This record gives sequence, C-alpha cells and structure tokens, in this order.
Amino acid sequence: MEGAVTDMAPIIEKLLVANRAEIASRVIRTAKRLGIPTVAVHSEADAELPFVAEAEEARSIGPAAPAESYLDIDRILEVAVETGATAVHPGYGFLSESPAFARRVAAAGLIWIGPSPESMDRMADKINARNLMEAAGVPVAAGSPDPVADVDDAVRIAAGIGYPVMVKPSGGGGGIGMAIAQDEEELRAAFETARTRAERFFGDSRILLERYIASARHVEVQILGLADGSVIALGERDCSVQRRHQKVAEESPSPGVGPELRARMLRAAVRAGEAVDYRNAGTVECLVDTERGDFVFLEMNARLQVEHPVTEEVHGIDLVEAQLRIAAGLPVQFDPSEVTSRGHAIEMRIYAEDPVRFLPGPGEITRWSAPQGDGVRLDAGYREGNRVTVTYDPLMAKLIVRGGSREQVLNAAALAVSEFEIEGPKSNLRFFGELLADEEFRSGVYDTGLVSRMQARRQTTQAADQKPADSALAHRQIRRIE
Repeated sequence: MEGAVTDMAPIIEKLLVANRAEIASRVIRTAKRLGIPTVAVHSEADAELPFVAEAEEARSIGPAAPAESYLDIDRILEVAVETGATAVHPGYGFLSESPAFARRVAAAGLIWIGPSPESMDRMADKINARNLMEAAGVPVAAGSPDPVADVDDAVRIAAGIGYPVMVKPSGGGGGIGMAIAQDEEELRAAFETARTRAERFFGDSRILLERYIASARHVEVQILGLADGSVIALGERDCSVQRRHQKVAEESPSPGVGPELRARMLRAAVRAGEAVDYRNAGTVECLVDTERGDFVFLEMNARLQVEHPVTEEVHGIDLVEAQLRIAAGLPVQFDPSEVTSRGHAIEMRIYAEDPVRFLPGPGEITRWSAPQGDGVRLDAGYREGNRVTVTYDPLMAKLIVRGGSREQVLNAAALAVSEFEIEGPKSNLRFFGELLADEEFRSGVYDTGLVSRMQARRQTTQAADQKPADSALAHRQIRRIE
C-alpha cells in the first residue's frame, strides 16, 4: 500500500539516498511504499532528473564532478544532519563499498543500509578475499595466495599454475589492469602493465595470478545476511553478456547451470557470507568453467547489484525492502526457509552508447517512449527532456522482462526492445535486438566471449553483403575502360 506506515517507520524515520538517477529512483520507490520519507542529494548537473522530484526533500551537494558531489562524504553527512535523516542508503557505485563512508555514517549516529565496514574491508582486497574463501571451503582458481613480488616471481608461479594465466590487480575492479598471458613473454609484458595501471587507478600495485578459464560463464549468487545472523542465498544470475569485462545483460536462472551445480554454488555462497559475518544484501560472483562443469569464486560485491531486479522478479522479493529491514534489525518480509523461484527474467542495460563500438553518445533526450505490458518493468533514471552527460556512467534505464519460460521471456523482450523509442542520445537498443535474435544466445549455450563473437559475425555478414556491390562496381569500371 502506497505510503503505508510499517514497523520500520519508527526506526528509519527518514532515509537519505546517497546516489543518483536510476538507483536513487529505485530506492525512493520502495521507501515511499513503506511510508519512509526520503531525501535526495544531487549534483548541479542532475537537478532536473526524476529522482530529485520523487523524494520528499532534495538538496544540491555540489558541481557535476563526482569528487565534488556524490563522493563528498562531508557534504552528504551535512545534508543528512540538516534534514533529520536517520539512515543512509548508498545505492551502487560511488561510496556504496566504502568502509570509510560506512564508518562515518555510523559515527554520525545514522543507520547504514549495507554490510558492516569490517565485512567490506575483508572482501575489498582480492588476495585476502581469495584466501578467506579458500579457508571457508569455497572453490577458488589455482593461483598465488600472496602478492606476486616481481616479474620473475610471476614467471615461477605461472609455471606452477600452468598457462594461460590471468594477471589481476589486488585492489579495484571493472576489469582495469586485468590481462591474459598465454606464455612467459606475454606474462612479462602483462605484469608490468598491470602493476603500473593498478598503482595509477587504485593506489595499490599488488598483483595476483590465477588460472585463466578460457570458456567461462560469469554467474553470481544473491545473498542476504539477515538480522538474526544467518545467511541465505536467493538463486543465481547469469551475467555473461559483457563488453570490455562489463555486464550489459543478465538473466535468472542461468541457462548454463543445472540443479546439481546450482545447489553447490548456493551452498558455497552462503559459506562465503558466513566467513565474513555478512549482513544485508551482497553478491558472490563466480566463474563457471563450461568445459569442466565446475565453478570458482571470483569476488564478493558488498552492496546491491545493478542487476538485482531479475532476482526480485523470479523470487517475488523486494530486495531494497529487505535491505532496510535488515539494517533496522527486523526480520525480512518473507519466510527465509521457503524461498522459491518462478519462471524466468532478463535485464537489459539501456546505455547512451552506440550499439556497435559501445562508445558513449550523450545528448538531450528528445523522445522517450517506453514499452509497457504484463511482465515488463522499466527502472529508469531519465525521462524526455533530460540530458545524458559525459560526467557519469551512461546507463539510462534497465529494461526487465519476466515470464513463465526463457523462450517466452526472450520473445517478449524482443518485442519490448522493438517498441522502446529513444531519440537524442545514442542508445544500444539495436544491440539488444541483435542479441535477442542471436542463435548462440537463444540456445543458452554461451560464455563471456559472446559479444565479441557477435561482433565478428556482424563484420563477416557486412563483408559478404558488400562483396556483390564491390564486384558490380568493378565490372562497370572495366566496361568503362573498354
């Protein structure tokens, strides 16, 4: 019921949402339903975005640059105190996985909607996280348990692991600094590059090596650390549709995970959460080796994921509400012992980027006509008249489609994509039309190399289409010469 007073209202009297656009609107929507007033904080560039008007109160926190607004802890907490907020939801990105921010929120007497800073500290470092998971009995890839000392040490360790190997910075994320080495020569070059980039982007030059899985699916498990100290798993999401190591589409359940493997992954995810005394919503990310039919731990994200709606749709659970209840010390709104999934769901990230090279294409939205219908959900951060800028991630919206079966969902998603009209900035809608028609994707037998193979197939098709025209032109030129 809209605006209903719940048992959370006396505990979370007012919620400040320390984020922007789509995820801010998403959190505000649930808070409204629960009768919790919200405070939106926004940069000067975001003043006209929908989330600002959707909150009961809104305050500008600085210029467009994230360092001067959404990453300004002092200013955000100043607004929290000024407005009488009693809790802070960080969304995803920005400060969502910052132990320092979580500690500052708690020190100000506010409720932090997320895991403890201690849990975040344990999982932020990839080497430490890997060792913790291995000790907890969670499968990990063969690799280095300690930072690699130098390039000669890397060569020695790689010989023990076996090529190919993945070179990874211990800190940071987003695929930055990661590289694959097929032999010693490539490893020597990749190691120095990775160390340099890791220092520049994360201020941490430590490197680890792991066995590289050539054909892998990226599958993650949604966990909830409940207020009573227990940890539960809410099924898995397949996030293998990626460009530049970054997700663009996700589905649940994974078409590449059978019942036996699923059960093992869910048990391992629960053990992972228990190993770090996890509370609130989190995600245990894994790589599934398609050749061996097994999985290894990749990392844990100590926050709500961008792709959380597919889990909500197949389980009928509001994860933001669960986050708020856990942070308030209350039981969740469902029976943890009777969690079941239903049907299938897919999420497509609608970016302001060209659909071929995936390069940002910002601009003012002059037309925005979104699809509607049963099973179609749109979590949007923009509307017609808003401007997508180069300052922030170009995610405009998430199109989520739910149905009784995967085939039904893919067909409904294709229709929804064809009905979605966006003009002004570029969009990747055409890419999703191609994805949903792609035979490899529709088969369900795909891995993280899918998008690259789609691009190669497109180039081959374009070359074949161009060839007759080129031949005809050459024939006309010969005739003119004659």
